[in-house]
Amino acid sequence: MQRSLIALVRLVRLLVHAARGWWIIRRRFEALDEPAQAAQVERWAQQALQVLGIRLVVRGHAPASGPVLMVANHVSWLDILTLHAARHVRFVSKSAVRHWPMIGTLATGAGTLYIEREKRRDALRVAHHMAEALRAGDRIAVFPEGTTSDGRGLLPFHANLLQAAISADAPVQPVALRFLDAATGEVSFAPIYIDDDTLISSLWRTLRAPPLVAVVQFGEPQSAEGRDRRGWAQSLHADVLALRGEASRLG
Repeated sequence: MQRSLIALVRLVRLLVHAARGWWIIRRRFEALDEPAQAAQVERWAQQALQVLGIRLVVRGHAPASGPVLMVANHVSWLDILTLHAARHVRFVSKSAVRHWPMIGTLATGAGTLYIEREKRRDALRVAHHMAEALRAGDRIAVFPEGTTSDGRGLLPFHANLLQAAISADAPVQPVALRFLDAATGEVSFAPIYIDDDTLISSLWRTLRAPPLVAVVQFGEPQSAEGRDRRGWAQSLHADVLALRGEASRLG
C-alpha cells in the first residue's frame, strides 16, 4: 500500500512536470538558440528522473559537442529520458511517437528524427538526414538493437544507421545503460518494456519500485578506420557489451 501511495504521488508530479515541458516547448522554444534549447532539455530530463525517484550516475566522458553518433543498448522508454539527462542528443525514434499525446510534442521539441520501421527503405532516408545533421555538428543517438530487451542479453546490432557516421566521417561513441536497485546494487527489471508490457504498466512498475540508480557509461569515441557498417556494428556490439558490464556496478 505504501509503495502504491508513493507511486501515485510520483505520477501526479510527473504529469505536472510533463505539462510544464510541453508548455516550454510550445511557448518558449522558438525564442531560444540551440544551446539554450539543449540545456532546457537536459535540465527537464534531470528533474524528471528526480520526480521518478531515480538517481543519475554518469561515467566516462559525455560529448560536449558534436558531431558524434552514440549507440546504446535499449531496455526501456526510460533510456531516452536517462540519456537526455546525461547529455542532450537527437534521437532516432519510430514515427508513431510523433503522434503520441504530449510525448510527441516533447520528443519533437527535443529534436527527434523519425523513422518508419515497417518500411525498410526508410532507413536510407533517415541515414541521409542523420548524415546532414552530423555534418552540421549535432549529437545523435540510436539504439541499434532496433527494439527493447529485458537487459539480460544484448540483441544483434542493425548496421543501417551507422552509414550516417561513415558518410559524414563522424565518430561513433558506444554507451551502456543500466538501471540498478539503489539499496542492493542489483540490476532492476522494473523499467523493462517488452512483450506484453504497455507504456502504462512499465511506468507504473517504475513508479512503485524502490529507489533506482540510472547508470550511463560512456565509452571512447571511435572512427570507422576503414570498416564497413556491418563490421563496425559487430565491433560496437562488443564495446557496448563490455561497457554494460562496467555499468552493472555501483561502486
